[in-house]
Amino acid sequence: MKGKVNIRSLSKEELIQELIALGEKKFRSTQVYEWLWQKNASSFEDMTNLSLPLREKLESNFFIDHITLKDQQISSDKTIKCAFAVDENKIIEGVLIPTQTRTTACISSQVGCSLACKFCATGKLKLMRNLTAGEMVDQVAYLKELAETKYNTPLTNIVYMGMGEPLLNYAQMLRSTELISSPEGLGMSPKRITVSTAGIAKMIKKLGDDEVKFNLALSLHAANDKKRSEIMEINESNNLETLSEALRYFHSKTGTRVTFEYIIFKDFNDQLEDAEELAKFARCVPCKINIIEYNPIEGESFQQADREKVDAFAGYLERNNLVVNIRRSRGKDIDAACGQLANKNKAILSEERKLKN
Repeated sequence: MKGKVNIRSLSKEELIQELIALGEKKFRSTQVYEWLWQKNASSFEDMTNLSLPLREKLESNFFIDHITLKDQQISSDKTIKCAFAVDENKIIEGVLIPTQTRTTACISSQVGCSLACKFCATGKLKLMRNLTAGEMVDQVAYLKELAETKYNTPLTNIVYMGMGEPLLNYAQMLRSTELISSPEGLGMSPKRITVSTAGIAKMIKKLGDDEVKFNLALSLHAANDKKRSEIMEINESNNLETLSEALRYFHSKTGTRVTFEYIIFKDFNDQLEDAEELAKFARCVPCKINIIEYNPIEGESFQQADREKVDAFAGYLERNNLVVNIRRSRGKDIDAACGQLANKNKAILSEERKLKN
């Protein structure tokens, strides 16, 4: 691939100019673009309505940054975790989560993560690189096909809640959402897409400036700075006051209700005073709150909060006129639940060693 250009890094207009420079007609760009983004072609050989000479030109000048499935696990609750290879020897994970009311694709935005949140297994991995827009779209396309073929159901929702911090890969993340929602791409509504952030205030404001149409979720997990800084280093540079201001700006620009994600830990953030602090903070913008079960990871002493505490916590918020959902974990038995994505599957690690050797 030395000297070749990643064809999926080109805009539609850039693709037109590249094909014209190769002596092709303008309309060919529409055919190629359709193969790349609607049909998710992994090679130029797949583009069967193109002439052989054109496919050979494409092969000589470009490559497709397509991910490869390396392993797949199915949970007892029908959640499916997929391990995808990028750059041959790097692994990312995406998860298909079917429920009675929706089928969700949870995708990754980076290989590893730089934020090191204490409750998250991915945070224990170093950041290796950002994913391209194409690599993010690939995850959605694969999980969409899996939903349709395995469970005979359409993909209804997409969440950027896998490995990595989406707002630290802003340009590629944003382009991927545009391709997923474009009629020339996967054609899904942006209102079915949620981007989750640990809290990068200046990038939340940029989302507002860009007037994005998708939903925003903030991984909050504590509504006072002392506790939040204990478990999330990012709070030292993006404290709650700064985040509150950024969220108000985002809402003023987009009109979109914000979701607060709150993992509830036993004897850490499960008391009624914690709920009171959360209720106070949550009033900064129209919102809903997702209370999430903690999923244990190796090397950390956090424990799942008692069910009675969780119910009392949620009840307090509801009495204060807040919209609350309690999210029960899915895919825990295959390390596919929230915070557990860390390439623990032995088959994946074995495959990585083979690729390196």
